[in-house]
Amino acid sequence: MYSVKEIFYTLQGEGAQSGRPAVFMRFSGCNLWTGREQDRDKAVCRFCDTDFVGTDGVNGGQFAEANELAQKAVEVAGSASSDLVDGLLIVLTGGEPLLQVDDVLIKALQSAGFDVAVETNGTIKAPSSLDWICVSPKAGSEIVQRYGDELKLVFGQEEFTEEDIQAFTTWDFDHFYLQPMDCKDIDRLTRETIEYCKANPKWKLSLQTHKLLQIP
Repeated sequence: MYSVKEIFYTLQGEGAQSGRPAVFMRFSGCNLWTGREQDRDKAVCRFCDTDFVGTDGVNGGQFAEANELAQKAVEVAGSASSDLVDGLLIVLTGGEPLLQVDDVLIKALQSAGFDVAVETNGTIKAPSSLDWICVSPKAGSEIVQRYGDELKLVFGQEEFTEEDIQAFTTWDFDHFYLQPMDCKDIDRLTRETIEYCKANPKWKLSLQTHKLLQIP
């Protein structure tokens, strides 16, 4: 059984694949925050800006089998035939998608024609069958997924020291992105992120372009 908050077709707005058309499949639940505002101050991740509670979002629900969920993703992409989604990106996100995502679902999505990406906090090992792994470390959590395609660090987590930030660049990723935290200080953090990238060119700037352009 897979519990999914929402599934929608849009453009990837962040990181290395920014601008690429993608189906987003948001799974319910997270291991770093309940998603309830009354628990935010006690959570490991306190800056999450996403609603991942329940299954009441657009195209959300409980899916008993992987093939059923894969077919729903094809429908959301606007295609009645898997041939028409060949090579289309699907981003498995949350919450924390790896609480639910398994090889069976990944294979079903790949068989439907999708390139399968995951956006994870890195506290759970990612299946090797994924086509793209993006890890976004959260301060105070134990990161066990230290390799992949993209490491995207939210800049502004005060618990991370300069040494911590530099240590991430020794991990086995192809791309390293810093993304200013979406909060009341975002203008200041954006300026600081830009300056940090200029001074440390292994890092690249990631912006939430879908928010800037008001793309759903």
